[in-house]
Amino acid sequence: MQLIFIRHGETLWNKEGRVQGITDVELSDEGIKQAQLLALSLKNHNIEAILVSPLKRAIQTARIINEFHNLDIQTQCELIELDAGDFEGLSFRELMNDQKEFLKKWITNPASVKMPNGESLIEVQNRAWCAVEKIIGGGKNTLIVSHNFTIAAILCRLREISLDEFRRSCVDTASKTIVRLENNKTIIDPFNDRSHLFP
Repeated sequence: MQLIFIRHGETLWNKEGRVQGITDVELSDEGIKQAQLLALSLKNHNIEAILVSPLKRAIQTARIINEFHNLDIQTQCELIELDAGDFEGLSFRELMNDQKEFLKKWITNPASVKMPNGESLIEVQNRAWCAVEKIIGGGKNTLIVSHNFTIAAILCRLREISLDEFRRSCVDTASKTIVRLENNKTIIDPFNDRSHLFP
């Protein structure tokens, strides 16, 4: 079976370099175009189920892809992005200027550092993995539309690497990562593919 991980298309907050977390930001015009190109690249792919984060940017991306597949889109709260707590809406520049001590901890030990009034990567991985286990149990080729930290946390688990190395599993907007589960082996190819955005 295959798990096709999709990070949603670009939002204005992505473009502005803001922390989105669980803030419900919609796709930008560019993000819609990206999702359309992504949809074309998956047009003939064998997709049997679509599961998606409940945030608008993920749902919009899933709906555009689903125009070629006509499946029921199921929202899954476990696939939502990391709750960035007090940092939601801040620009990365503001974070770098005002949260230097926190960022040092985040760089050194990102796995267990918790966002103020938000979540840690461990918490994200634990909840997201519950959804992945159910998907694997269903045995269907499944499109999963989610977010950077959530996908990275899942991929760390699939690759059996520490969350402290999560940056090796980060994905860009409108990217696709395909995981094949075959004979007790996990094959990830392609990873963070955005070639469809440059036809």
